[in-house]
Amino acid sequence: MTPLALVLIKLSAMAVPLGALAWLLRVFPRRRLVFFALAPALLTMALLATAGVLPLVIGLDLVIAWIVVSDLLTLPSRGTFLVEREAMRIASLRKPHRVTLTLLNLARRAYPVEVRDGVPHELAPEPEEFNLRLEARRRSALSYVLRARRRGAFSIGTVHLRVCSRWRFWQRLIDYPVETIIHVYPDMKQLAQYAVLARTNRLSLLGVRRTRRIGQDHDFERLRDYSIDDNYKHIDWRSTARRRKLTVRDYQSSQSQRIVFLVDCGRMMTNEAEGLSLLDHGLNAMLMLSYVALRQGDSVGMISFSHEIHGFIPPRAGMSQMNRLLHASFDRFSSLVESRYDLAFRYLASHCRKRSLVVLITNVIDEVNTNQIERYLTNLVGRHLPLGVLLRDRQLFDAVDVEHPTDQQLWTAAAAADILTWRHQVLSDLQSKGVLALDVFPEAMTAPLVNRYLEVKARHLL
Repeated sequence: MTPLALVLIKLSAMAVPLGALAWLLRVFPRRRLVFFALAPALLTMALLATAGVLPLVIGLDLVIAWIVVSDLLTLPSRGTFLVEREAMRIASLRKPHRVTLTLLNLARRAYPVEVRDGVPHELAPEPEEFNLRLEARRRSALSYVLRARRRGAFSIGTVHLRVCSRWRFWQRLIDYPVETIIHVYPDMKQLAQYAVLARTNRLSLLGVRRTRRIGQDHDFERLRDYSIDDNYKHIDWRSTARRRKLTVRDYQSSQSQRIVFLVDCGRMMTNEAEGLSLLDHGLNAMLMLSYVALRQGDSVGMISFSHEIHGFIPPRAGMSQMNRLLHASFDRFSSLVESRYDLAFRYLASHCRKRSLVVLITNVIDEVNTNQIERYLTNLVGRHLPLGVLLRDRQLFDAVDVEHPTDQQLWTAAAAADILTWRHQVLSDLQSKGVLALDVFPEAMTAPLVNRYLEVKARHLL
């Protein structure tokens, strides 16, 4: 047998079992094994010069083969570990959501383990991977944080483990199916923040203003601590004497009024601002105003549409309506289709006959859609109170605000100024025809929208 033939036989003898291990058991050699096998490989190449080293080559091959096979047998099996995952089912968009993996080593020896959870990339786990030494008969808890980049229902199906043999010549990939469903909703933590600040009379931290009411509301709501802006006529002296602390009466405004949101899910809501689509910002603001209105005792409903009607939530009162709005909006996405405003407003006319505050959340970028929006909102005046929320494009405003523009920037600024002038004229036309209008940046629309609703309530426009 020639030395070259012996080399080929050795390579074939190594390739076949390595392929079988990878295919059947998902066992792979590590880099350390490659370096360890260089010694007999180099010695085998010496056979090309002299055949006298053949006994030494065979002996060294047998020793290395015994070491490698012995180390292979130390790899753990699938039943060596138990894996569990704990996570809350509901998460908020772009808010931290904690997930905990629990690993249990049932063997009598420790193993170095690399752990990676099978999280969809839209959930953006931090960190993505763990490296640890799992001691014998011990349990280890690993926690990471998800920051969802978009809404919807996501499934985390598999936990991936990579374990090494005792001398780290081999590694094995083991998958453990652990099914977990996570529903990513619009930002709900802002609702809890609003509730906390409302109880402590600090809503100004969210940009919500206290609106002076025209006239008086006589329905008693609650007792609360006196603040410097309160009318002294509302002080409840009996409660003050009992508590030994100035206490005022709160009176609630008129209830049983209705708000209906028309949420555009068409092409004009696909743009992004600060990492979120315009539709995401619109849904966040809608949910916040819905929460405020439901706390006021009003009824809230929603129609989502693009080229068709996607969903309708009839106006109802009570905090249970928040769950309906959340479930109707968490898996609703914008698409590159032309929005049918005529279809949306006809649906509104047939399903919502009582007078309501109709809030249209959309974007205007061309005259065709603007003419439709203006015509249909104007037609609502008298039967309903229409409010058009038109979202700004920050790039247009940034193009106009350049301090020392170059020649190209001058042309860009002129074009942007022309579009902004046209947009301002659209808003003026809407307001002159009795339509309430709100021109806001997407990321800062929540507080102005809530303030406009409180202004409507204070002025008794409904």
